Amino acid sequence: MQSIVPGLSQISLGYVNAFLLESDAGLTLIDTGVPGSDSSILAAVRELGRAPEDITNILVTHLHADHTGSLKTLKERTGAPAWMHPVDASMVRAGKTMRHLASGPGLLRKLISGIAGRRSSGIEPTEIEHELIDGENLDFAGEASVIHVPGHAAGQVALLLPTGVLVAADAASNFLRLGYPPIFEDVEAGRNSLGKLSMLEFDVAVFGHGKPIEARAAQRFHDNWGD
Repeated sequence: MQSIVPGLSQISLGYVNAFLLESDAGLTLIDTGVPGSDSSILAAVRELGRAPEDITNILVTHLHADHTGSLKTLKERTGAPAWMHPVDASMVRAGKTMRHLASGPGLLRKLISGIAGRRSSGIEPTEIEHELIDGENLDFAGEASVIHVPGHAAGQVALLLPTGVLVAADAASNFLRLGYPPIFEDVEAGRNSLGKLSMLEFDVAVFGHGKPIEARAAQRFHDNWGD
């Protein structure tokens, strides 16, 4: 587990990340990793000196199984309700975690999208109690602002925290460098979402895949995708 800024920690779950956000309302878990990630996530909660029941809300950025895989188990182990954008929430309620995919720019992304498209795309149907609205501020998550960023997934959301952190989900990735995610449902929508993010003000960015950018992150986004 890595502390990003006071009150926000990143949990590395292999190739995907989840996050714990601390506020006066308790802990908000952002994303749940692949199936079987629940023990690692709850171990990170205990590292903070907290208990599983201190997770009061689970916010899922989008439907893909590396983000929703442990959602049902974690809901059962914590008693916390789940939050998602309605476009993806309807799929997760039906146990579906994938739509038709397109590749991002470049040969490597084309290969990755082909592999991802052949993977099993189902999880056990899971209830999503609350639906996120673009532009709303979440009082349970330290007044984080919800930003609808379709492209990688039609119902994907990013979060902008008042502490100057962008939780970018899979709108972008940051493995060797900041760039496009490997897969899209709609490449043009994804580019538009990145343009939208590049106009925001933030200093730090964290990602579903890859390392955080710990300074001047908005400038990096603007250099890549700004006008």
